[in-house]
Amino acid sequence: MSDITLTAYNVKTKEKGVPIQDAVITKTAKGAYMAQGHDGKGNKLTTLLGEAKALEAIKAGIAKQGWE
Repeated sequence: MSDITLTAYNVKTKEKGVPIQDAVITKTAKGAYMAQGHDGKGNKLTTLLGEAKALEAIKAGIAKQGWE
């Protein structure tokens, strides 16, 4: 199993590297990949990803695919 973790910056608490829970990966209008989820304390988290990391996270089962 790979050691992939999705992390983001929490704007509300100003913490870096906060793990994203219940992540859903979507594509933006320009084709970039974006992971959205929460930190387990009610704060929403969003971060941009590269294609390789986004697809690897979906394959590893730590994120759901949000597009058809």
